[in-house]
This record gives sequence, C-alpha cells and structure tokens, in this order.
Amino acid sequence: MTSQTDHFDISMLVSRFFRALDAREFKDGWARDFFTDDVRTVTPLGTTEGSAVVAETEVSVERYARTQHISSDVLVDTAGDTTGDLARASWNALMTHVHHDATLERLGENVPPLFTVGGRYDAELRRTPDGWRIAHMTVHAIWTTGHPPVLP
Repeated sequence: MTSQTDHFDISMLVSRFFRALDAREFKDGWARDFFTDDVRTVTPLGTTEGSAVVAETEVSVERYARTQHISSDVLVDTAGDTTGDLARASWNALMTHVHHDATLERLGENVPPLFTVGGRYDAELRRTPDGWRIAHMTVHAIWTTGHPPVLP
C-alpha cells in the first residue's frame, strides 16, 4: 500500500520536473533533484542513460522557443517492495511546444507554430537520502498535432 506521503512526494517531484523544463532551470547539477545517477529514459526520440539524460533533456527542450508541460492523474504504487525504497508511477501529460521562428521558416509557409503531444509517462523511482528520484522513465506519445521537432 502506498502511503499518502509517498504519493504526495512523488506527485510533487513530477510537478517540479515539468516546471523546471518549462522554466528552463538548467543550472549546474539541476538533474540531481529529479534523477538517480544511473537513470534510463526511453522517449520517441530514443533511449538515453546516465549523465547523457541530462544533456538530452536540455537539448530537447531548447529545440523550442517555449514549452508547457502539464501532468495529471499521477498514480503511485509501492506494492511488492518490502524495502519501502522503490515505487512505480504513471501520469498523463499534455506537452505543448512552440517552434522557434527559424524552425517555422525552415518548415515553410502555413505551418502551425505549435507541436503538441498527448501522452503518458511510466516511471520507476528510488528513494534516496534526498527523497524520491526517477531511476527509469518511459514517455509514450499517444497522439500529436503539428510538426515534430527538426532534428539535426
């Protein structure tokens, strides 16, 4: 059974993570507030591990002039973990990305400025001395509108 405190702490971790992405709060060491050192992420753009997750996250967000990530319906499950230090969580997400003007120029006329993704995140979390951190995270894109990012 998941405690209310664990559910609250993990929900706040998700909210703070999305807020940091949108505020682009990428000061040195920012990812330690959200990820374990051995984190692994799986997104529609590929799989990344460890410190490369930090760089890839920053690059992904900076592809856009602005972003807004909204999470909802965070579900947390600690059942089956006898240590109390592991959890699974999932949440719905609406991710809106505003293309840079230069990107719109490359894409051509009449291209909408927004790329929007509706999806779900699945995560495995580990309790650390500093609180819950994401050890594995998968992003499932369920639907999209607009044009995806222009990749190098």
